[in-house]
Amino acid sequence: QVQLVESGGGLVQAGGSLRLSCAASGRTFGRYILGWFRQAPGKEREFVAAIMWPRGTDYADSVKDRFSISRDNAKNTVYLQVNSLKPEDTAVYYCAADPFARRSRSENAYDYWGRGTQVIVSS
Repeated sequence: QVQLVESGGGLVQAGGSLRLSCAASGRTFGRYILGWFRQAPGKEREFVAAIMWPRGTDYADSVKDRFSISRDNAKNTVYLQVNSLKPEDTAVYYCAADPFARRSRSENAYDYWGRGTQVIVSS
């Protein structure tokens, strides 16, 4: 089992930045694919970004060039740097782990989930 805990969310003005972190315990990341998803009020959860092992990233079109995902396997932590935030980025952000490297943007491909961290972007 892998337990994931997100942190780093908060209230920020449009144009601002945050660094979201997700720390894992229970097992090491190893070759897992690590992803970030988000869910805005009244909307379905959507894919944001993913990072493979040993390299490779994938981003939703809506965040490409503004968000950056990275991982530190030694610390068992995955990060999401979110820049140039817009009010439409307001959501609960979840990290997730795919131990079978399915390389899918579907949330069904991810077996482990954190509880989320809230990001609110004011205009």
